[in-house]
Amino acid sequence: MQQHPTPRILETKLSPPAFGATQVPRTAIGDVAAAAAVKLVLVRAPAGFGKTTAMAQMRERMEAQGIATAWLTLDRADNDVSRFLHCLAEAVQRLGVEAPRFHGAHDTHGPFDAVAALAAHDSPFTLFLDDFEGVQEPAVLGLVREIVEHLPRRGQIVIGSRSLPDLGLGRLRARGQLLEIDTDRLRFSLEETTAFFALRTTHAAAAAGALPPDMLSQLHSKTEGWVAALWLASMALERHGTETGFVERFSGSDRAVADYLAEDVLAHQPGEIRDFLLRTSILRQLDASVCQALCPRADCAAILERLAASNLFVTRVGGEVDGSVDGESDAWRYHSLFADFLRAQLVREMPGEIERLHLAASGWYESHERPVPAIDHAIEGGDHPHALTLLDGYAAGFLEQGRMRMLARWFSAIPGHQLRGHPFLQPISLWATCFTHGPWDAMRQLDEWGCLDSPIAEVRASAHTLVPLLLAMQDRHDEAYEAGRLALARLPTGLAFADSVLLNAMAHILAVRGDPHEARRMLEAARREQGNSTFNRMYTESLAGLFDLHEGRLRQATARLRMAVDATHSTHAVPYNHSHGNAWAGVLYAGAVYETNQLVQAGHLLNVYLPLARDVGLPDHMILSHVMRSRLAFHAGDIDAAFQALTELEYLGHHRQLPRVVAGAKLERSRMLLLQGNGPASHDELLRADDPALWERERRQRLPAHDLDYLVLARARWDIAFGDARAALAVLDAELHAALASARNRRALTLRVLRALALQRSGDASAALDEIAVVLQAASQEGFVRLILDEGPAVGALVHRYATAQQESHARGGHQTIDPILADYLQRLLQAAGPAPAGEAEAPSGDAMKEPLTRKEIRLLQLLAEGYSNNAMAEKLFVSDSTVRTHLRNINMKLDAKSRTQAVAIARKLGVIR
Repeated sequence: MQQHPTPRILETKLSPPAFGATQVPRTAIGDVAAAAAVKLVLVRAPAGFGKTTAMAQMRERMEAQGIATAWLTLDRADNDVSRFLHCLAEAVQRLGVEAPRFHGAHDTHGPFDAVAALAAHDSPFTLFLDDFEGVQEPAVLGLVREIVEHLPRRGQIVIGSRSLPDLGLGRLRARGQLLEIDTDRLRFSLEETTAFFALRTTHAAAAAGALPPDMLSQLHSKTEGWVAALWLASMALERHGTETGFVERFSGSDRAVADYLAEDVLAHQPGEIRDFLLRTSILRQLDASVCQALCPRADCAAILERLAASNLFVTRVGGEVDGSVDGESDAWRYHSLFADFLRAQLVREMPGEIERLHLAASGWYESHERPVPAIDHAIEGGDHPHALTLLDGYAAGFLEQGRMRMLARWFSAIPGHQLRGHPFLQPISLWATCFTHGPWDAMRQLDEWGCLDSPIAEVRASAHTLVPLLLAMQDRHDEAYEAGRLALARLPTGLAFADSVLLNAMAHILAVRGDPHEARRMLEAARREQGNSTFNRMYTESLAGLFDLHEGRLRQATARLRMAVDATHSTHAVPYNHSHGNAWAGVLYAGAVYETNQLVQAGHLLNVYLPLARDVGLPDHMILSHVMRSRLAFHAGDIDAAFQALTELEYLGHHRQLPRVVAGAKLERSRMLLLQGNGPASHDELLRADDPALWERERRQRLPAHDLDYLVLARARWDIAFGDARAALAVLDAELHAALASARNRRALTLRVLRALALQRSGDASAALDEIAVVLQAASQEGFVRLILDEGPAVGALVHRYATAQQESHARGGHQTIDPILADYLQRLLQAAGPAPAGEAEAPSGDAMKEPLTRKEIRLLQLLAEGYSNNAMAEKLFVSDSTVRTHLRNINMKLDAKSRTQAVAIARKLGVIR
């Protein structure tokens, strides 16, 4: 397997372009940006409006004021989450930001977390992100949304983009946290156009004299202040002069202008330069060596220097291309607008040359042992046979590294009939499809290609090892078990990757079927088979971590899952990458982090892994990730977002015909409605989730998403809150006995929490304290937090009562000392639970109320009861945060309440809200 060094970040990605001699100061834009106290400044306009220049001038002004700044220019490669995180970390560290430290040993190790570091930084800073339009990956957009949302008071983000980024801008506008610098602001004024041409006349090598004021005004009017068009026009005027009628003929202000002027510029280049520009336009980046392969008779190094010196749409960059580094040579890239034009012109003028050029580039990259761009160019040039020849040599290595998305992209671009001529690549394509587009697409390909009946033993064996995994991913575990037994009988096949995946898949299937001993035996066999496969290492450790979670070993599970997440970027061959197939581990790791109440970090991980899990379509991972996202939003008081996450989950379940996913969304919606105090609606959701066949299967199997969320438990929870708590106790006792008998210790802990609440609701306060004491002692050893607190305010009150009882016992001279681990845990749990609820106040009668509540106050009370934060209530009521706080003070005064919780309780007693 070919090893590559870990890529360094191009210096030009981390630095704005240098100021040119003809750069016009954008003082007005700088003034507007400096006066705006906002989280996000969005500089948005089409190509050529001077976004980057305006941002660079903003940055220089901020630096002069002592504000720390960092710059990151993005490109399409940054849609790879790992690359974006790596580049972001490099940029953020230039701000002097240090890595934050979290509670828990597992959080003080690993890669620098730039997102968390920015959120924790307390000095003024501005982070510039340029060329943002190239970022389309939902996971990357989610990370940027998270950065903006959690910016500290003195932090700011400036984004330059051609398009409107999906960053929740509506909310930022409503909060007054967004400044938009659009096309109208970026257009040159007549004064700026005059200044620009004055600078061009001064510095042009062959200036044709100053442009007369009337022509300058006419040109400004026709270009509407579009900077790129003015630049291109100035270049044409240097050749044509002002007496040729060029300005009068000039018209238009859209992309056609750029094409026309670029063609005019290109037409006047010497033949050698013109030929070079067209032939090298297929390259993302250029250095003399690769250009020489495309233009063998030209002095490419000299031409590149000449182009750079004349500012002919060429920008100097470093030497890294597609994950490889050539640190000794300089490289350049074309301005994207010019590159688009050149490629279109190449198609028109040299259609027969395009394939040959791509093949030459592919050959050059191949000879320099850079297979990724070599394969890319072969495919882009339509030379699929050469791409397949390259894949024959490298695809297995990429598969072991877990580079599933890259493989899937390549295979999807190659016609199926050509792939059939390379039968050894067909199983690799199936694996890649499975882990990027889901098992349904892979199963369809498997049937179409006939791999199960292939005359080639290796292809046939690999296909048979894949079938159990595909069935399990479709939630067909019984069929998967039968297919897996047959596949195991064929081991060893001599195909280490396939054998290890089969053993891992069977470990999961056996665990679901309730045979943990045999499942662990399979995992050990998978470890022995996995060899150097980073993908299978991830798979094995994530399953081991899942088993640990179910058995209540949270600390060990977290360590294993962190190892699984890191597995596919632990070698030099694959740099830090969250998207190399390990969404399988990532959702589970996010859940472990969430459980320890590290909510910001859990949200950060979900931004990366939820879109990947959704794409692959694993039922348990879809349920776990969407439920977690919903709970994070609910905890933050964003109730609308919490319900939206569950609506999306339910839609996915219907769309993919996965009833268990639909039921999972309904169960969690019932829990949310319960916490809002809406008993009837919560009960209705339970009725809609009641699919007897589904829940009978759940009782026979150990499905990860339903270890803590299943119908019997949900009904008991509802009975405790709104029904017969004593009847719930009988159900909980039976469930607890079964959980302990099968070593489902995490489930047993949840059942004990509910049992304590049932005892409290039944009036047996002493027994409730005894039960919660058992829970806290066990939970403290492993660090479980959300498992307890997610049951709502009632359990928080019980924990406070337990802590008070402990303090009173100690004050009375009790000789029993509290376990220091438990004491530290209890302190953290109380902090997470919030202040102890105030004692219940008597609800005043309608006549005794000092003043009747207004309709807006009643509406605000209802939102408060449903869990909305102050910010969220302000948005829904179209008022400011300060107005919400004023309403809350008035409500407390009218109801004689001492807290929000007490106000809601009194309002419910009065029947003001439900």
